Amino acid sequence: MNVTAWLAVGVVIVMVWALVKRYETRLVLITAGVVLAALGLKPMDALDAFAKSMTNAGLIEAICSAMGFAFVISYTRCDEHLVTLLSKPLGRLGLFLVPASAAVTFFVNTAIPSAAGCAAAVGATLIPLMMRSGIHPAGAAAAVLVGTYGSVLSPGNSHNVFVAKISKMDIMALIAHHAPFSSVMIGIGIVGITVACFLYKDHRAVAADAERKPDAVTDANVLYALAPFVPLTLLVVGNAWVPALKMGVPQAMIIGAVFALAVTRLSPAKMTNEFFSGMGKAYGDVIGIIIAAGVFAAGLKTAGLIDIFITTLKDSNEIARWGGSIGPFLMAVISGSGDAAAFAFNEAVTPHAKDFGMTIPDLGMLAAISGALGRTMSPVAGVVIVVSGLAKVSPLDVVKRTAPAMIVAVITLALIMV
Repeated sequence: MNVTAWLAVGVVIVMVWALVKRYETRLVLITAGVVLAALGLKPMDALDAFAKSMTNAGLIEAICSAMGFAFVISYTRCDEHLVTLLSKPLGRLGLFLVPASAAVTFFVNTAIPSAAGCAAAVGATLIPLMMRSGIHPAGAAAAVLVGTYGSVLSPGNSHNVFVAKISKMDIMALIAHHAPFSSVMIGIGIVGITVACFLYKDHRAVAADAERKPDAVTDANVLYALAPFVPLTLLVVGNAWVPALKMGVPQAMIIGAVFALAVTRLSPAKMTNEFFSGMGKAYGDVIGIIIAAGVFAAGLKTAGLIDIFITTLKDSNEIARWGGSIGPFLMAVISGSGDAAAFAFNEAVTPHAKDFGMTIPDLGMLAAISGALGRTMSPVAGVVIVVSGLAKVSPLDVVKRTAPAMIVAVITLALIMV
């Protein structure tokens, strides 16, 4: 490698250090991208990438509308009705309450793609339920945490939207493509957390007098509980069985919001405000990371590191397999964000997948899923802090229960998906 390439490697190392120190993710990625582009003597490349990513119509439409719908569901409390409805049949299952709670969280997370948002909605009900049933607080929190991997099957998941776009696939077709692998991952997660809780004897804890929110939903309205799944149902039915109902993600999300408005009969004006607030939040947070990752990727390309990396990957499919899985996984563990590493990898490397004997959908989702698995065992991840706070335990006590399953899952994923 030449001097510029070595300097670029130094910039990347500093960037990783900054992410580990939990500096603002978007700031770190954009700064690194601009510096790398300057090293390549083309600083405008980074700014051009910023401008291009700002108007990426396919990503903005799907991600912003999905977040807008999520805000509507939270405002109407339909998510709480859904969790209450699903938690009632659980009863006293003993240790089996752990896998049942993880499965319920996974199910809900397909409709509420935000990991932290889903954990807050589900955990507020299921964690106290498990604790009152004699499950150790750390085990209860870990059960909900494992289930927050479910968003990988959601059409509103930003990684599904991004990988579908660069693969030139329909979002639902991409989800169908990786669903078998994703299902294996959640299977490993559910079995792994059950075994971990058994070994830690979490099912033999003294039943706690867990607190419930004073305004918690106790009697679920079925129509309210169905609202979160209206868009997902429309997308699945339209793509699989009824062509007349085939529509895009934004259209499905709007119909879902209208359904929630119709059944809850709350203020249309306030609900509209919530929908657009959610869209703005999505642009600032999720699209913001995608834009920043695009700037970083442009910097890597201008500095010459992408060409060097691609040449290395061409020499061995095994390097690509483990680079696309272990790389985003480890970055997610140490930074707490599964998004930053996966987006940066998919922006810079995944479009070249065919050059080293792989497909874009496989490599793209390998990185995205690996990032999600790493986040699920990171003590500094936002969702881990949420469930730990609800259970009033240390994040380290929670992730030591999820970590073994996540490590097994990412190795299995790399072996079966590529």
